[in-house]
Amino acid sequence: MDFELSDEQRLLKDSVDRLMADRYSFEARKTYLKAENGWSAELWQQYAELGLLGLPFAEEHGGFGGGPVEVMLVMEAFGRALALEPYLATVVLAGTAIRTAGSADQQAELLPAIAEGRLKLAFAHGERQARYDLTDVMTTAKRGGKGWVLDGAKTVVFHGDTADKFVVSARTAGAQDAAEGITLFLVDAHADGVARRGYMLRDETRAAELSLTNVPVGEDAVLGEVGKGLATVQAVVEAGIAAMGAEAVGAMEAMHAMTLDYSRTREQFGRPIGQNQVVQHRLADMLMSMEQGRSMAMLASISLTERDAAERARSIAMAKVGYGQAARFVSQQAIQLHGGIGMTEEYAVGHYFRRCMVIEHTFGDTAYHLARLAAQVA
Repeated sequence: MDFELSDEQRLLKDSVDRLMADRYSFEARKTYLKAENGWSAELWQQYAELGLLGLPFAEEHGGFGGGPVEVMLVMEAFGRALALEPYLATVVLAGTAIRTAGSADQQAELLPAIAEGRLKLAFAHGERQARYDLTDVMTTAKRGGKGWVLDGAKTVVFHGDTADKFVVSARTAGAQDAAEGITLFLVDAHADGVARRGYMLRDETRAAELSLTNVPVGEDAVLGEVGKGLATVQAVVEAGIAAMGAEAVGAMEAMHAMTLDYSRTREQFGRPIGQNQVVQHRLADMLMSMEQGRSMAMLASISLTERDAAERARSIAMAKVGYGQAARFVSQQAIQLHGGIGMTEEYAVGHYFRRCMVIEHTFGDTAYHLARLAAQVA
């Protein structure tokens, strides 16, 4: 398989890397964290100007017609910079839902607005009792008035505190954990009956708890076919796993570079600690794990185009396990080799560690996906 980037992909990579290097130092990130939204609105518009917000969308919708590899390149750069903006929530997760299930009118209305930076969305599917089970949905949608009425609650909605609209999953038929009967709806964040509580996750990104109480939506709010939303939810989760894998690779690259530099400058007993063979071996182990994680992240991105759903799910699960284990190992080694300074708020490596741990536990942790793989061969 050819893993060489095309000229357009290299240009994209260089442009995003340069932007992040110029605008996203660790000190600049601290400033963005203090903003009202917890991220930089100015940079969000710059992403739009560079075409990043419309990267995976068709040209007819103001996008660039990019694929999973292009998104992977952007997410790697965001991972190296610990970017805070709602790119994953809006472009990758909600954007995938609209591209996958949206009608022609919905795509024509929403995707250009996303690409221009005028519209922020969030994907609201997870519920407290569900953990990683995508079929466990207690939020309900019942026929009422000229459309539907939604009731329920969603948890850990990434960047839900600043979203203009939500893509919400609700049960329109079937038992609580039935595969059939899940429907997706577009819900305005300021609609009657919608309440949200925003907060900061452990890695300093933003999320929200979402409450829906007798929320009325019209027929035009239905995203895809009624009762057939699970396939779209799975597509969104798979896209999220692939994108976060690339982000983890970027974070591992940054941690390895920081640790290597630290080993060259930190002295003990009159010489740099990097001259000790045991430290050199640990740095080499970090590098090998990072490259294994990179391979798994690439597998996830490439697998998104696999038409066989079972094979795609298997590859995505393998990739999630692989890059999750790699990110955990690299993060732990980076912290240990930095010593006490690695755990301080003032030093960046601890922030990378926390981001990698959140990534590992999003959309199913390592143990969960290992169990999925084991069940297929049992």
